[in-house]
Amino acid sequence: MDITDMKKKNLISQWAFDTRPILGRLHLWLEDVRIERMRGNPEDDILDTISFTDDRTEKMLAMTLAVTALGTRLFGHYGQGAGLEKKALNIIKKDADAISAYAMSESLWYLSRTLPENHAIMVCLGEGLMPKGGETLEMGANPLLGFGRIYARPQVAKFLEACVLQLINDPCYAWEDFKRETAKRDITVWGAAIDTLENTSRFAKGEETGPLTVLHLFDQPLAITDQYEGYIGTLVVPGKVVKQAAEDSVLVDFFTPRHLVVKAIQKAYPGILPRHIHVWTLGGEKRARRIGQIWDQWKESGAHLVDETWSLPSGYAPFTDSGTYAPTLTVGDWEDENQTRHLFIVDGYAASAEAIQAASLAPILDLSVSLAVLSSKFLFPAHTDAATMKLDPESHDFADQLQTLVNDPHLDTETIETYRESIRLAKKAGIPLDRRTISAGDLLFEKKWQALAGAGYMLPDPYTGAPGVTQICDDTYEVTVRLTTAMGDKRITFALRLLENIKESKLVFSPLLNRFLKGEDFMHRAVKISDSGRIRNELQTLCYDALTYHGDTVVLAFDKISEATISQDNQKKLRQILTWYKKNYPIWFEWLQLK
Repeated sequence: MDITDMKKKNLISQWAFDTRPILGRLHLWLEDVRIERMRGNPEDDILDTISFTDDRTEKMLAMTLAVTALGTRLFGHYGQGAGLEKKALNIIKKDADAISAYAMSESLWYLSRTLPENHAIMVCLGEGLMPKGGETLEMGANPLLGFGRIYARPQVAKFLEACVLQLINDPCYAWEDFKRETAKRDITVWGAAIDTLENTSRFAKGEETGPLTVLHLFDQPLAITDQYEGYIGTLVVPGKVVKQAAEDSVLVDFFTPRHLVVKAIQKAYPGILPRHIHVWTLGGEKRARRIGQIWDQWKESGAHLVDETWSLPSGYAPFTDSGTYAPTLTVGDWEDENQTRHLFIVDGYAASAEAIQAASLAPILDLSVSLAVLSSKFLFPAHTDAATMKLDPESHDFADQLQTLVNDPHLDTETIETYRESIRLAKKAGIPLDRRTISAGDLLFEKKWQALAGAGYMLPDPYTGAPGVTQICDDTYEVTVRLTTAMGDKRITFALRLLENIKESKLVFSPLLNRFLKGEDFMHRAVKISDSGRIRNELQTLCYDALTYHGDTVVLAFDKISEATISQDNQKKLRQILTWYKKNYPIWFEWLQLK
């Protein structure tokens, strides 16, 4: 065996050893690992780390992304929503979200057992609560990993969960109190922003590109105090554009007229033509009220609004129906075959988790990401809408101020209350509303912070050219993961073999409650004490809105579960399942109360 073969064998062995808790839990065998360095030159691929974590934790995070992408692609009902009406499509989407959230949650749980004893991962931002394009409020929350989910050793997790409950329920308990208490216990909390399945609609409809899983890990928790998902205006340009404009006393941010942004770009990139400035922004008629003015400003300036008829540098066609995170990784300039300079930027708005994830890439990729907090309504242009979020919702003349601001004296009471509630939710979660724009750093307590940006690709990504999950033989699949930090950027390709047949592997990747609701006999299945923790975790993922916490007790209120989230028939089954567990295993399930 030559030295190259030995290094390869050692590389695979080290990865298999370090990630064995996740591989074992999901019944997988690591056949191969390939690492492509896109930035940074390590001395040793086996021991090298590019993040603030140790090398084993970094490997575990990469594997978490890989198995989430693999499990979702294989067992998330890819393409089964094609041609279905909204209600049926939403059910497929929820099943896909459930698989992805479950795979990531299980992986993070096993990862947490290898963390230092005083460390924890806390989910601060997640996606799934807020209706997206084509969805309505009554469709209910999608399965997600959201604020307050703790992954740590038992004693640390229990302490932090109690602190999180105080953050949510006690108005006198502030973020500073949380930080002080964790510091007293010498606990290190790493914050996470997670979207376990971005572009869920594209996945459910069977589109050929786009779906991925995203996990950003920070070396401290985000200064957020409650579950939050909202919309955020976003402008992403290379950092040199903003720096050059600043030298000319010009401010470039989300509120800057786009013709001035074009001038700033031309100052930073001399000779570039407006038509070679390619602006990616969400499209569709439903978004015209919110960002139609922005589209018009770019067109009037001669810039190119990206659509699916254009080809990215990767050779793929982009899409603008969803997915605001992945395009951020493409922001920058390049030369075509004629040595003509082109620039790709991102504008418009995003959901909160995607926006903060994109913003945390700014210091890593030398970007400028300007964010403006928006409401949940699509009634007014983004600039006006952002101004509404700076009003005082408790003011006695809030309605009058809002009507004056939007120049509509006939706003109905329901709309006024929706705006009031948007502001309240943001304030309760600690989102800064008193600033013109915000950045990722505004949600981090310490001035200095580090981030690890991770993505696992279920299907090919048009923006980076990363391939999706690919079958290489009957039971083995290749999965690509990208890790990006200030210290380096690498693309890792795993070859993972299923140790069970496809039917058994589907059970391994499926939440217990989903399996039971689909007919598996829970009464005659071997019950383990771990079922208690798994079911508690799954309830937090599947029906977060229906849960309330009282000390160590979790109360599940069935009347708060949307029928679109869990049908009436399945709610009856769920009650039967949980009642059976409580009756037969009362000690293991004393934490659960049904209402």
